[in-house]
Amino acid sequence: MKLIVTDIEDFDFKIEGEHKVINPQGNIKHCIGCFGCWAKTPGECVIHDGYERTSLDMGLCDEMIIVSECYYGTVSPFVKAAQDRAISYVQGDFIIKNGEMHHKHRYPNTIKLSAHFYGEDITEDEKKTAKDIIEGNAENFHGEFNGVYFYKSKDELKGLKL
Repeated sequence: MKLIVTDIEDFDFKIEGEHKVINPQGNIKHCIGCFGCWAKTPGECVIHDGYERTSLDMGLCDEMIIVSECYYGTVSPFVKAAQDRAISYVQGDFIIKNGEMHHKHRYPNTIKLSAHFYGEDITEDEKKTAKDIIEGNAENFHGEFNGVYFYKSKDELKGLKL
């Protein structure tokens, strides 16, 4: 399954195959750092606002595609909030991987992670930052980096097939 996380409310792109879209369909509450998703309800956020199952959706996908406005080289506030609410995709304890500390993997899947950023005047530094962050996210998700793409506007995304 493909999991698309986007800040575009009226997201109507062509998506091939089985998929789920997570987009602004109500007011997402921010992670409060309570550790409930790790200790009380493993894999599921304790805040019930329609976004509590994001990490479970990640556990079912083989590809995750982010479509977001570029904010200083990273994702939009909505996409960041959705990512934060999915922290329990990984476990609360740590391992050393390639000489770095990372959370343990919770689910057996391997996510291919890509991102499509849009925005006017995205600088080369912002592009480098975005690529580094998405590569880091893929590493933290025990997944594979599948590319970062840039567009000058939301309109330029039209016709994109995911």
